[in-house]
Amino acid sequence: MSLIHSRRQAREFVLQALYAYEFTHDEPEDILARLKEMSEEKDVDKKVESYVRKLFYETVTNREWTSEEIKLRLQNWEYDRVAIIDRLVLQMMITEMVFFDDVPPKVSISEGVEISKKYSTPDSGGFVNGILDSVYHSLDDLSLPTTS
Repeated sequence: MSLIHSRRQAREFVLQALYAYEFTHDEPEDILARLKEMSEEKDVDKKVESYVRKLFYETVTNREWTSEEIKLRLQNWEYDRVAIIDRLVLQMMITEMVFFDDVPPKVSISEGVEISKKYSTPDSGGFVNGILDSVYHSLDDLSLPTTS
């Protein structure tokens, strides 16, 4: 992975970290260190690095809660059948929408759609858009997790 200098690249980096975490359950710090080690560039803007850490840790911390929010919005579909990349993108972008005041929710939706199109199936963009849009329209009514 080349130099992480934009939030899009940061989100893609976090997606890789979430994917690694999903399968290894290694310590989050170890996963981030390994991914950074494997990247071509070690130079990362401090603000972007802070964003990566916050997004990754918040997503891991709130993964059960975000999974429940996704399950509430699935129609005629079982959570376990949702593509893993789609689940991880949804968890990450719901986390961003809820816990990152400096990112407009519509930006999170757009980024989630674009990232899912790039890394998942051709139908993922529409699916991710539908779930994130539903979350967006219920942001004021969400029961937030007690620990975050």
